[in-house]
Amino acid sequence: MKDLVKKYNVPGPRYTSYPTVPFWKNTPSELEWIENLNGAIASSCNKAGIYIHLPYCESLCTYCGCNTRITVNHSVEEPYVKAVLDEWKMYLTSLPALSGIAELHLGGGTPTFFSPSNLQKLIQGILKETDGNIVPVMSFEGHPSSTSSGHLKILAELGFNRISLGIQDFDPIVQAAINRKQSFNEVKSVTESAREYGYDSVNYDVIFGLPFQTLQSIEDTIRKVILLRPDRIAFYSYAHVPWMKPGQRKYSEKDIPDGEEKLSLYKKGKDIFLESGYVEIGMDHFALKSDDLYKAMTAGKLHRNFMGYTVAQSSAVIGLGVSAIGDSWNAFAQNKKIVEDYIQNVSEGKFPIFRGHLLSERELKLRKIILDLMCNFKASLNCFENDDLLIQSLVRLESLKEDGLVQTVGHTVLVTDSGRPFIRNICMAFDESLWMENPESQMFSSTV
Repeated sequence: MKDLVKKYNVPGPRYTSYPTVPFWKNTPSELEWIENLNGAIASSCNKAGIYIHLPYCESLCTYCGCNTRITVNHSVEEPYVKAVLDEWKMYLTSLPALSGIAELHLGGGTPTFFSPSNLQKLIQGILKETDGNIVPVMSFEGHPSSTSSGHLKILAELGFNRISLGIQDFDPIVQAAINRKQSFNEVKSVTESAREYGYDSVNYDVIFGLPFQTLQSIEDTIRKVILLRPDRIAFYSYAHVPWMKPGQRKYSEKDIPDGEEKLSLYKKGKDIFLESGYVEIGMDHFALKSDDLYKAMTAGKLHRNFMGYTVAQSSAVIGLGVSAIGDSWNAFAQNKKIVEDYIQNVSEGKFPIFRGHLLSERELKLRKIILDLMCNFKASLNCFENDDLLIQSLVRLESLKEDGLVQTVGHTVLVTDSGRPFIRNICMAFDESLWMENPESQMFSSTV
């Protein structure tokens, strides 16, 4: 395993999309985007998923790679809510096929930065123009230190039944380094309150590879997590990208576990999860067998989008808010990344899109292969039979096959148990954008 880590610990995408964002070139026009989105909604029983980005945080978590705005000035809440609702009205006017919402997720930033009353205004404004007989899956991300009983109560009354809490690590040394502090008792209190209010799925985010983490500290964190029995756990690798996120320069590379150490942290966590009754779901996720994510995986219906793994199968996702990304399966569109620019565009009645990508037929086939690998650890290559570029991908798989990370049976690629920690490397074999561009500068975090 030590040799495998040395060999495969290279920069690589996380594959929440294909092509990945750095290789988007063919930005759709406003008309093309709306036409593609309408088509995806029509093919998804007139439903779409909605992702709302709420960027504000009171303090900067230095590990974070998300688009955030740091402020303690809560007067920003109402203008931002108004802008999101105005953007939503633009979509409602432009999407006659849309009648219902398949899933709705609040991400950030810190959604619980917003007051319960402003979140209520936002969600009521989103839901009032859609079919009330269609009940969406509704979830939000919360900081344990800012998620109040008031947040949980109002969001539950609005239909939210899933909550994701950013734990990351309970060790005080690690928490100080990443400026992310919450106690075990705070997490316990929010978890118990959520269950009392009827939330049927609680997710914890835990990160391995953070500065100053050790085998002992990660085990202590995970043992505490297991005590609270969350339904899902996202256990993922810290992405060190200080050239993109200067806050990560608070610590240096020597403070961060190297590839071999990171893999040891991952293996320790995975072993504890599995022995505690959790099942590995796709990449970096674990769930109890009672959770819908496990049921979707066993039924072959697991899906992955910019929100991560999901049980919703809609081909259409509408991104609302600054930097939010929409997905029509055939196209992507991302909103402007600066709050003021976003609000200005919306106030002028313009869709605030600044980049995106229209997928070619070939990219759609590759997207399906990579999605199947990420969700099911296997993929059919029948759509590329006798294709020169596919032959090149199979050549790139040879090394992975020799190392026991993948198998090929006919036209099917199967990821072995040993290959699961290297799933990003396996997907890279099919990433023609990456191989054709061959970027000279580092764009991605390391795969291990």
